[in-house]
Amino acid sequence: MVRCPAKLNLFLEVLGKRADGYHELDTVMQAIGLCDELRITPGEEGEELSLACSDPSLPTDGRNLVLRAALALRERTSCRKGARFALTKRIPTQAGLGGGSSDAAGALVGLNAAWGLGLSREELRQVAATVGSDVAFFLYGGTARCTGRGEVVEPAPAPAAFHYVLVCPNVGVSTAEAYGRLAALTYGPPRASISVLAAIAQGSVEGTGQRLFNRLESAALGLRPILREVRELLAQTGLFAGVGMTGSGSGFFGLCRGDDWERAHDTAAHLGLGQAYAVRSLPDGVVAGPAQGS
Repeated sequence: MVRCPAKLNLFLEVLGKRADGYHELDTVMQAIGLCDELRITPGEEGEELSLACSDPSLPTDGRNLVLRAALALRERTSCRKGARFALTKRIPTQAGLGGGSSDAAGALVGLNAAWGLGLSREELRQVAATVGSDVAFFLYGGTARCTGRGEVVEPAPAPAAFHYVLVCPNVGVSTAEAYGRLAALTYGPPRASISVLAAIAQGSVEGTGQRLFNRLESAALGLRPILREVRELLAQTGLFAGVGMTGSGSGFFGLCRGDDWERAHDTAAHLGLGQAYAVRSLPDGVVAGPAQGS
């Protein structure tokens, strides 16, 4: 079994559109203890790749990043063994949490072991970059600054475990729509991630909370005005050092003050804004082994 965690974007700046059609990013990602589980049964040479998923709304063919990752690994290594995947979904979709990318990273790590390929993490990162922009982060996890289109990963020191309350409203935000709307907005000079990285390295909850930033937030709020209420009500509880949006939305999170994150979770849940989760930061990414809770 491979544990595949979600992520939060504690900082996300969009630096412009690249010649290849992707956007140049400067983002700080944090793995959190809200996890999918991917079970892998390796097959013999010439056997097929197949996927079963607990969420019937998700595709189980070549559109799913798990199978795309497996095919990319086959292409890189010329391995032709098969595998059966059983994916248990717990990470909400269209919430900016990177669940599909994490599952893909889990497939790479799990198959590397199951097929006896012996690839290094850097070699897996190169494969991950061909599958999706966020996939590489989940090979490292913990806290990391990611640049390029997200595939260049620099692990960052994070000595303290932070606690968050995550709220996922019952509306989704299309990443393509968010970037499209962002292109029509006017904003000032780009921000740098250095200040939030310094606050995290110091273990400063207040300092990190004050520096949470997501350039896509204004675009998401324009597409889904109900999300403005989510942000405002979370901030008004007074329980959080800062409130931010992850990815292109629609998930919002509050960075908890102190260890009373269960109280903060209960307060957020009673607001009725969507599904609420109490989660902690994780020091790693996808991990093969026994299931672990949040």
